[in-house]
Amino acid sequence: MSPSHRILDMMSLEELGNHVADARARALDLMSNLSDEQLLGPKLDCVNPGRWEIGHHAWFQSQWVLRNAAGQDRVRADEDYLYDSMEIDHATRWDLPLPSRPDTLGYVDEVLQRTLAVLRDNPSDEVVYHALYSTLHEDMHTEALTYTRQTHGWPAPTLGIEIDPDDVGGNGPLPGDVEIPGGALQLGSSPVDPFVFDNEKWAHPVEVAPFSVARAALTQAEFAEFVDAGGYTDAKYWTDAGWEWRQSREAEHPLHWRRNGQEWQRRHFDTWHGLEPHLPIIHVNWFEANAYCRWADRRLPTEAEWETAAAVEPTPDGGLSQDKRPYPWGEGSPSPQVANLDWHAMGTVDVGALGGGDSPWGCRQMIGNVWEWTSTDFGPFPGFEVDPYKDYSLPWFHTRKVMRGGCWVTRSRLIRTQYRNFMTPDRRDVLTGFRTCGR
Repeated sequence: MSPSHRILDMMSLEELGNHVADARARALDLMSNLSDEQLLGPKLDCVNPGRWEIGHHAWFQSQWVLRNAAGQDRVRADEDYLYDSMEIDHATRWDLPLPSRPDTLGYVDEVLQRTLAVLRDNPSDEVVYHALYSTLHEDMHTEALTYTRQTHGWPAPTLGIEIDPDDVGGNGPLPGDVEIPGGALQLGSSPVDPFVFDNEKWAHPVEVAPFSVARAALTQAEFAEFVDAGGYTDAKYWTDAGWEWRQSREAEHPLHWRRNGQEWQRRHFDTWHGLEPHLPIIHVNWFEANAYCRWADRRLPTEAEWETAAAVEPTPDGGLSQDKRPYPWGEGSPSPQVANLDWHAMGTVDVGALGGGDSPWGCRQMIGNVWEWTSTDFGPFPGFEVDPYKDYSLPWFHTRKVMRGGCWVTRSRLIRTQYRNFMTPDRRDVLTGFRTCGR
């Protein structure tokens, strides 16, 4: 069965069109209350100018759905020159002759309307596949727009999402480990899954030794103990590369933290809060996460261990089943009652919340709230097959670390237990925390 047929087994063409439109609407909402000056923003190595970013969303859709799949001409004659991320050096994106805000929005809307028309009138296999792919690509970039606002200290976005306090209440910490037996894991996705990215291809056996893993992600209070104990100033807890990074950035605590007398505060967009002890630590990079583990005599889980804890079902005799769940709680799609996704809480929630989303082993929030670093270098699986969009994974192998699970802004249509994210180990602007394993 072709990928497009599997997609249409999962959703109708009307539902796919709704996803396409929803992704674009969310991207525009994230920029709607920013000034023209903010939409360009200061030049930083970790974010894009917002006006370029939204144009890039449309360019990707134009390139793959309209031009590649439907055989149409460019929507703008200069769209490759302006928005092709693989050809345009990051540092030069602020200096491009970017269209005005009205012209950018006009381009973005025309691409969307043409895409919806193609889906309606010519839903070929290639159109369906690339329409979903470009939507999920936009979902990834709307996450980037969110942490761009956080990086610059701009106000939280106004998205009109109604929050039910019962869904995002307290529930405090969730201490302790669960014990998971060893066995064979089929790491990755299979050809029968409705949609997969190339770095998930294909499921292959990995032997997992017995291990213990924290029931919840590490909290702010737990990480503060490491900071207060001098963990940032003692080289023995850091890898050589990590210590070099720490010294070069003069890092003494997590990003967006500051001292207020004897207490720590954390900045959430443009507002400073007293440290929220039971919320997960967020905006720490791999070097920081690994240094904490060394200090605490713990370690980060491997990617295979993470997927085992999140997705594998136990056998009646206490072993590892060959069955894996698409979500920790089972087959049902994510909802606000089981996972903090889709900006629903407008921030993280206590690590003890959302017990209905526990994995078969009792691990909580393995989908949503914060991305989680693993110890694994990002590389291809055996049998790797590159997607038509060759630059999604291939250029980044062996230069990044694997992250799993999604965060509070990740779209529920994107995330699954097999989904692999990847960032360089120095990135701490992204919405990432971690959970730990016993030695």
